[in-house]
Amino acid sequence: MPKNFQSPSGMHDIFGEQYDYFERIREVFFKVAKIYGFEGIETPVMENIKVFTRGVGEHTDIVEKEMYSFKTKGGDQVALRPEGTAGIARSYIEHNLYTRTQPIKFFYFAPFFRYERPQAGRYRQFWQFGLETIGKESPVLDAQIIAVMYNVFQELGIKDLVVEINSMGDSSCREEFEKVLKKHFKKENSSLCADCKKRIKKNPLRVLDCKKCIKVKESAPQIVDYLCIQCRDDFKKVLEYLEELNIPYDLNSFLVRGLDYYTNTVYEFFASGSEERLALGGGGRYDGLINLLGGEETPATGAAMGVERTILSMKENEIKVEKETPRVFIAQLSDLAKRKCLKLFEEFRKANVPVSESFGQGSLKRQMNKANKMNAEYVLIMGEEEAVEDRIIIRDMQSGQQENIKTKEAVKEIKKKLK
Repeated sequence: MPKNFQSPSGMHDIFGEQYDYFERIREVFFKVAKIYGFEGIETPVMENIKVFTRGVGEHTDIVEKEMYSFKTKGGDQVALRPEGTAGIARSYIEHNLYTRTQPIKFFYFAPFFRYERPQAGRYRQFWQFGLETIGKESPVLDAQIIAVMYNVFQELGIKDLVVEINSMGDSSCREEFEKVLKKHFKKENSSLCADCKKRIKKNPLRVLDCKKCIKVKESAPQIVDYLCIQCRDDFKKVLEYLEELNIPYDLNSFLVRGLDYYTNTVYEFFASGSEERLALGGGGRYDGLINLLGGEETPATGAAMGVERTILSMKENEIKVEKETPRVFIAQLSDLAKRKCLKLFEEFRKANVPVSESFGQGSLKRQMNKANKMNAEYVLIMGEEEAVEDRIIIRDMQSGQQENIKTKEAVKEIKKKLK
């Protein structure tokens, strides 16, 4: 068959085994998030571009290089969402959620879009599962979000996890640090990459996030030495909570994350891969974001993990997704039998008895092969004769024994055998 069209570069179809992994992650994440009192939210795939230029930051790589933005036919400047937090903050303001009991706790599982070089576990349309807690300022909320994500990975079978963590301070103590940092990088200007030479003028913290200027940033001053008393105490409490929960962490004094809205505690999750540690995602506190988008100063914290990265880690750790297959299969051999088996299938569905079928197949041999592949315990067989007499054959696939019963008794008999 000719292949005239392919999915866009960096975007991929999800089906088969990959879909099974998606479904497993979504199921586990939703279950764990709900236990901790989070509620679901879905925001539009497309937002006013200012939601991201103001929220994420005009001088971040996401806004400058990676965002899909365009003008609509009505003249609105919009962007496909590159991340989830800014849109949820916009929703919090728009729907007056600050009038509800605080904090508001949201979870989401959704696709996002960034124009970057496709590579293993990184796509231009990618999926994330995330958490946001908005409306209360307490280090225990940062620790709780880390704990929820940690428990999701544990339940998925990803055991060898480490949380890299740092504090970026608040706007007051960070101001002094940025001056010192800018001074340091100006001395090392000749060793900086072209992008970082621009960054030191606009936002020197971005240099600490650069993968090219590793040697330059290793000699840079550390933000923990410039934290005010409040920021230092808050960070200490987060670490104490993690220790209480036995969640392993590494202090990384150069961790700043790639978005401008972060303040205070920030972190990233890493899992051991076949060659090197795999970054699964991260998060942190963003107390100034809602104010940037036009709301009141509101404390908030959140995290997001990459679904494709999580699947990659599960596969590298040889974690399989077990599919629950029906124990009963319906086979039919004529048009009349097909009609009656369609009705019988609905009767099983209404009785909450999972069954499988192959109504598109006419050959009994092919249908029995499918039943064997799915390890069905019982096969219900109806040919033309059985259909006319309103009977059906139950075959025990282990013993090979068969019995002939009235079709109306099939659901009751199968339920009895499955017990």
